[in-house]
Amino acid sequence: MHILLVEDEEKASQYIKMGLSEHGFLVDLADNGRDGLFMAKEVPYDLIILDIMLPMIDGWTVLKKIRIEDKTTPILLLTARDAVDDRVKGLNFGADDYLVKPFVFSELLARIQALLRRGKQQQVDRIKVSDLEIDLVKRKIKRHGKRVDLSSKEFNLLLLLVRHQGETLSRTYIAEQVWDMNFDSDSNIVDVAIKRLRAKIGDSGDRKLIHTVRGSGYLIEEGE
Repeated sequence: MHILLVEDEEKASQYIKMGLSEHGFLVDLADNGRDGLFMAKEVPYDLIILDIMLPMIDGWTVLKKIRIEDKTTPILLLTARDAVDDRVKGLNFGADDYLVKPFVFSELLARIQALLRRGKQQQVDRIKVSDLEIDLVKRKIKRHGKRVDLSSKEFNLLLLLVRHQGETLSRTYIAEQVWDMNFDSDSNIVDVAIKRLRAKIGDSGDRKLIHTVRGSGYLIEEGE
């Protein structure tokens, strides 16, 4: 599942991202409302965690603009404001849930899982790219109708590429999302992982889906 976290407190955002990544979620970060709104419009996230007190554009405005466009992505408000009026305001603006800081991570995780279950019928549970099929619920892969066994990291790497189909992802971005690490330009961890993933899914010749963009990174798309 792909989550957008819009939070301007770096310590809090890294804490949440690390915890969610350990539970198999892909997490994108935005530290201001303007970037968060742009990302929410451009990427089909499964869930958005949105702080209210944000620079550039506040969370209320971001929430309203997302809902004006009829997006049904579940939105969880995460804020230090615990007044009843604020909670009612958030729900009236279209939020699906509201969690007050400080919080216990297990509660945040439980609320996220509940929101995802609630919207499960509206969500796509399978993704296909050519003859590659990903079952998001069971976390299973098939290529040309045959099962492919991947590790958790390999599954997350493939899903990241598929979620951004047709978009070139840098090695830095891939390392941050899949390994939750700062990318060392001398490290070949991403290249090695891509090589192994290609081998496992039989990605070569006319069946090649994962492409190297020299000097930029990798992308997944159907070959010509």
